[in-house]
Amino acid sequence: MCTSDARPWFKCQIVRSTAFSELTRSEHPRGQPSYLTMLGFLRIDRNLVVLIATALLCVPSVSPAQSTTDAEAGIETTQSESLDLKIPPSVPETAFSGARSRVVLAAQVMLDRSRHSPGVIDGYMGGNTMRAIQHFRRARGLPAEGGLDPQLMRSLIKSQSGEIFQTYTITRDDVDGPFFRVPDAMSAMAALERVGWTSPQELIADRFHMDQDLLRALNPEADFSRVGTRITIVAHREETLPSQVARIEVRKSDNSVVAFDERGNILASYPATVGSAQFPSPSGSMEVVAVAPDANYTFDPSGREWGPDETLIVPPGPNNPVGGIWIDLSKPGYGIHGSPDPQLIGKTASHGCVRLTNWDAKELADAVRQGTRVVFANQAGGAS
Repeated sequence: MCTSDARPWFKCQIVRSTAFSELTRSEHPRGQPSYLTMLGFLRIDRNLVVLIATALLCVPSVSPAQSTTDAEAGIETTQSESLDLKIPPSVPETAFSGARSRVVLAAQVMLDRSRHSPGVIDGYMGGNTMRAIQHFRRARGLPAEGGLDPQLMRSLIKSQSGEIFQTYTITRDDVDGPFFRVPDAMSAMAALERVGWTSPQELIADRFHMDQDLLRALNPEADFSRVGTRITIVAHREETLPSQVARIEVRKSDNSVVAFDERGNILASYPATVGSAQFPSPSGSMEVVAVAPDANYTFDPSGREWGPDETLIVPPGPNNPVGGIWIDLSKPGYGIHGSPDPQLIGKTASHGCVRLTNWDAKELADAVRQGTRVVFANQAGGAS
């Protein structure tokens, strides 16, 4: 329970070619094996990567929710089976060494722009990206059994074509701070003026929905604290939903949150951390009571078996325990909120509340109102 200037570089374009078959074994960054099936071949030179056909990345299975269709279901895809990916000259080849994939990165950026959030954009295939793929496939009427396959990539390119990378010039606002050394102990955190960003690099990564390691890999020589530094970032979505959210489903079976408009069309889906076995999330239907866009965090030890033994109020900021964003629900003590650790969304437990990345929480908070219905469901369309 909780209380409280862009220049295009990397474009996706359609080209045609015949395909080969190749199987490559790779290691998932978290130690799980994954298998990359190339339905073609990969040609790499300094400025151009051409993927003939697309890649199918098989990872440990993710339990999908039941089929849901939005207003754009049944979109017709093209017959193309390839991508043309231009890499900025400033990006070193080492940025995509190991398990980090250009194709996965392109898919994550297009999923983010389609409002089926993969969470943090890092170029690695994992559970949050697979959940976003499944939500996108269901919304577009694609076969549920597919993953990151040519049909998915064709549909993404058709609906979300455009730049994958952009250049960004660091501004005075990015570097002026103030920045904070955020302690681990909640009592020390409560003594801060604000639980703000720890560095310009963290601020910029969060703004563009990126993993800090990816931001550094794309810009290994960049001084993120210097005004005027030009860096490579991903072309993320604008954080404004096209209409008001009428209903939210918190899907406990696959750790996701889905937002609907008043006609029942899907507006967005987000990866989430939803309770835990020790601290389960609530069940049934409730409503949004209030939204705090710059929330503090109040810890009351009464009736809790964890945390400090005193009441503490942690000041607002993106690194406080609720990420500084709180959507208050009608069940006392429960809410939907942000997180200081976006890379851990969907991978760790919460104390009963629903955690999103800060950018996903902000987008959702800006589109709800008092009385918006929130349903905690074990699967799509049904209350738990």
